[in-house]
Amino acid sequence: MTIRPLWRLPAALVAVLLGACSAASDGGTPAATGSTAPPPPSAVPPSSPAVSSPSAPANCVAATVDRMSVAQRAGQVLMIGTPVDEPAGIARAVRDRHLGGVFLAGRSTRSAASLRRDIARLKAVGVPPLIALDQEGGSVQTLKGRDFPLIPSARRLGAGPAAKLRAEVRDSARRLAGIGVTVNLAPVADTVPASVGAANPPIGAFHREYGSDPAAVADDIAQVVPASQGAGVLTVLKHFPGLGRVRANTDTSTDAVDRTATVNDPYLAPFAAGIKAGSAAVMISSARYPKLDPDDIAAFSKPIITGLLRDRMGYPGLVMSDDLGAADAAEAVPVGDRAVRFVAAGGDLVLSIRPQDAGPMSAALIAAAGRDAAFNARLTDAVRHVVAAKRRAGLLCG
Repeated sequence: MTIRPLWRLPAALVAVLLGACSAASDGGTPAATGSTAPPPPSAVPPSSPAVSSPSAPANCVAATVDRMSVAQRAGQVLMIGTPVDEPAGIARAVRDRHLGGVFLAGRSTRSAASLRRDIARLKAVGVPPLIALDQEGGSVQTLKGRDFPLIPSARRLGAGPAAKLRAEVRDSARRLAGIGVTVNLAPVADTVPASVGAANPPIGAFHREYGSDPAAVADDIAQVVPASQGAGVLTVLKHFPGLGRVRANTDTSTDAVDRTATVNDPYLAPFAAGIKAGSAAVMISSARYPKLDPDDIAAFSKPIITGLLRDRMGYPGLVMSDDLGAADAAEAVPVGDRAVRFVAAGGDLVLSIRPQDAGPMSAALIAAAGRDAAFNARLTDAVRHVVAAKRRAGLLCG
């Protein structure tokens, strides 16, 4: 999420993309790197699993999806927000709306033990939801306190040794896995040019980027993905195709535009590196990219989601939106239609930080599936991606 307040490419990027296109259908298998001392027992129980290999039986995903009604499928493509200090408040919606994911919003200093108990209740359903939060580090860290030490900003980590970056990411992921979090909405794969810096409101102003050179950022992303997923927490590359050059924040403005990005943009290299490393998910930005799609924001753009990310870059995994609830970038579109348009463009998991959006989004998805066979097929495909991510997270087919 942002925060409020082959084709002709450079040779290095071509090599990365070729590797990405050869990945397995669920993404590459993440590999653990290095080692570090384990966090305190209060933060991570000894049984915390690593992310499941994508080589688990594929028929489990198909069987799970085949059993779902249209209402269940509509719910599975929704990730809805709830206050991190009161996650139990969304338990009924998880059950009744069949939600595919829960986003823990806000900031908290609660203990690992108390969070673990609440998250376990949310997972006590037939198809457990993905549990996600923003634990990037720096200014964007949902959980802090004794069990969740402060994490340096991406810019600071990107300027340091790779071993330090891996160790920080691995330690944080182990702590998150220990309380039942399965998805971290990180890493930020956006590159902020040095000439822009803090004038980039969503990323540069908060030091969320790993650097100003896309090749160097790509190297860092290639370290982060296996470090996190090897410790049990799926990664989300964000914000595709890049927010580093915009001069407005999609959460608070409709004026976030990148007039430079094209299909052979070197700033795609960090995303390609994350794809090659096997990232379970990619988040689509809500900015505009006129050279890629003159008509729609990226979240509603078939040329960007399906044409660029899926077809050109060969990405096979889960595609999720940035916030389509409270964000100003999508405010002109009715709430339910936001979910329909994202899925129709090729997206899989719709994020809204507002609990009240679950009802209208679910209803709109059900209605669209009922009147349009092509959309119904696309919805089913999206659910397959969501369920495959749950399998990777160890929530199903264990």
